[in-house]
Amino acid sequence: MYRISLLVMVLSSFLFSCQRETTPPNIVFVLIDDLGWNDLGCYGSTFYETPAIDQLAQSGMRFTDAYASCPVCSPTRASILTGKSPARLNITDWIPGADPKNRKLLGTEDQHALPLGEYTFAERLQEEGYQTAFFGKWHLGDQGFLPEDQGFAINKGGHDAGQPATYFYPYQKGRKTDVPGLEGGQDGEYLTDRLTNESLQFIEANKDQPFLLYLAHYAVHTPIESKDSLTQKYIQKLAAQDSTEGPDFVKDWASWARQRQDNPAYAGMVESVDESLARILEKLAALDLTEETVIIFTSDNGGLSTLYSKRGPTSVTPLRTGKGWLYEGGIRVPLIISWPGKITPGLTTSQLANSTDFYPTLLDLLGLEQMPDQHVDGLSLAPVLTQKTEQEERSLFWHFPHYHGSGNMPSAAIRMGNYKLIQWFEQDSLELFDLQNDLSEQVNLADSLPEKTEELRQQLKQWQAESEARFPKKNPAFGKAQ
Repeated sequence: MYRISLLVMVLSSFLFSCQRETTPPNIVFVLIDDLGWNDLGCYGSTFYETPAIDQLAQSGMRFTDAYASCPVCSPTRASILTGKSPARLNITDWIPGADPKNRKLLGTEDQHALPLGEYTFAERLQEEGYQTAFFGKWHLGDQGFLPEDQGFAINKGGHDAGQPATYFYPYQKGRKTDVPGLEGGQDGEYLTDRLTNESLQFIEANKDQPFLLYLAHYAVHTPIESKDSLTQKYIQKLAAQDSTEGPDFVKDWASWARQRQDNPAYAGMVESVDESLARILEKLAALDLTEETVIIFTSDNGGLSTLYSKRGPTSVTPLRTGKGWLYEGGIRVPLIISWPGKITPGLTTSQLANSTDFYPTLLDLLGLEQMPDQHVDGLSLAPVLTQKTEQEERSLFWHFPHYHGSGNMPSAAIRMGNYKLIQWFEQDSLELFDLQNDLSEQVNLADSLPEKTEELRQQLKQWQAESEARFPKKNPAFGKAQ
């Protein structure tokens, strides 16, 4: 069983129990769609400009080794809210997925909505008296399975779609339904700005009581559309740069991975996300809520840099591949957690962190009792955030039994310490990498380190059994004449 140890649970509860004697903090959870690990200035980008996000990193703790629990969106979003792994939830692909029927394996049949029986952290906070609101991308079910069915009193923008038809109003032009709660906009209104406006109104209306603001931007997901002024800004910036040697794309398996961050429209989308955070920080400061608010900023999967038949808009080098893959580029994500006055500013940690960790972490920061039967796969990061304990040794697991448009094939993975093992189901093969010395995952050590390979393989196998992970099956029609 891979659960939080009793010792850590008791310690965490003791450290934060005193906080219930005072007004509990507000929670602002900002989730960006498809934001790559190094798409921010504080993570090394020199082309994209993100001063507000960089400021947030300076005000709190920045994680260098944080991971999404899946290389695609819906499973990670479900794991954030529930504290359970996608494999345990049987939500392992984006909803509804697009598993091909002409490949060697058939992807598993997973759920297409977050079950109502799951008790989300929004429901827990709602019971504690929090005002709860969801703005942006949901992608965890349609009618009967929307944010308002999972603990959010307000829902603006959340429905079954994973992306807008366009980022300019009316956002679902040409679709059967409008984006709920975002009607009545003006032509030319930009979706990222609209969601921010709605968020600021919510903060203002609830300034005198604890609130949970869950802002799940559709950006920077496709379609790659920026405000024209920002696109032009980065066209000019790109033209002023010195020419760079080397290929724009490199082949990886049967796909192509972008090697440079040089897409002006994508850069504009990143800057709009940064502007959104800047406005939220300004609003909190104006209402004297800065020190009363925990802010979590992260992404649902790696950047869209590697695709089979098209070209992705960003680059996550030196990480390998991107969204859709279990190489580092597909699952390692930025993570910043800030709480001025409680978290020492300017800290950086290499603590392994995962999407399932937010649920128990928030309970600890709020001084609430843990719910280990619910957030079974999460580990509270609160002791690390407050430097009360050393980093926790742990293993992280991924299970993605599907094909993906990025070119990825059904696979699973485990990271333990500096070592990472990838299991390929179609090829029936293993890859072992030493991330400390090979962050780009170029040297397969599976044959040269057989004992370490077997150790990780057995641990992955045990976790798959414990979480009741489902496996792809052989396609009986594969290779037969049509």
